Amino acid sequence: MSSPEGERLQKVLARLGVGSRRHCEDLIADGRVLVNGAPARLGQRIHDTTDRVEIDGVPVPVRPDLVHYLLNKPAGVVTTAADPQGRPTVVQLVPDEPRVFPVGRLDFETEGLLVLTNDGELTHRLTHPSFGVEKEYLAHVEGRPGRGALRALRQGVELDDGVTAPATVAAIEPDVLRIVIHEGRNRQVRRMCEAVGHPVRRLVRSRIGPLHDRTLAPGEWRRLSLDEVRQLEEAIAATSSNSRNGAGPSRPQR
Repeated sequence: MSSPEGERLQKVLARLGVGSRRHCEDLIADGRVLVNGAPARLGQRIHDTTDRVEIDGVPVPVRPDLVHYLLNKPAGVVTTAADPQGRPTVVQLVPDEPRVFPVGRLDFETEGLLVLTNDGELTHRLTHPSFGVEKEYLAHVEGRPGRGALRALRQGVELDDGVTAPATVAAIEPDVLRIVIHEGRNRQVRRMCEAVGHPVRRLVRSRIGPLHDRTLAPGEWRRLSLDEVRQLEEAIAATSSNSRNGAGPSRPQR
């Protein structure tokens, strides 16, 4: 049971942008809000630093210190908090405080979208092997992949760590492929393309689950809105359901 000294739940939800105070009260009255796994009550007070809140089964980040950044990583930047070789890192592209960490990885030369956060629970759910939120890449490759190469990429490619799961692949230009995967093997898209005879010349991650933003220039970042964080949580919940039904991924994301 939450301590009575906390803040009223509907006020917290309204402040976060879930909706008006009245709308938040309706969500609580309809039984759609849980606090620490139990149905919330109208007028209930919570501590936003310790209590866990969910709406329709999707966690709501109520802690005031949580931040979620979306970064367009440029090539030549390391996806880590520090690099012993002194190369630039992704955390140097976002504010120093609060301290955040990248969720998953993009290799040194790969560009595109990356989430950085101090939300440990979200990071765990995004990187745990049970989950596999879709990731979309634009791969500029050598040569012009034919039907056989595209079919192989879609059905699964034999790599040194096993056959890849089926992927969604489309040629949007003769030498540019849109590839959507839900696994997270190291340098997976690069290895897949090389395995079918079309090494990658440039690789850009254009989407992480529901997250996309064509307005972000390389090296730019912005904070995710509460709605975007909830959409990401919903995507995680959907992949978790698929995994329990035997259709989900079996490898951690990168």
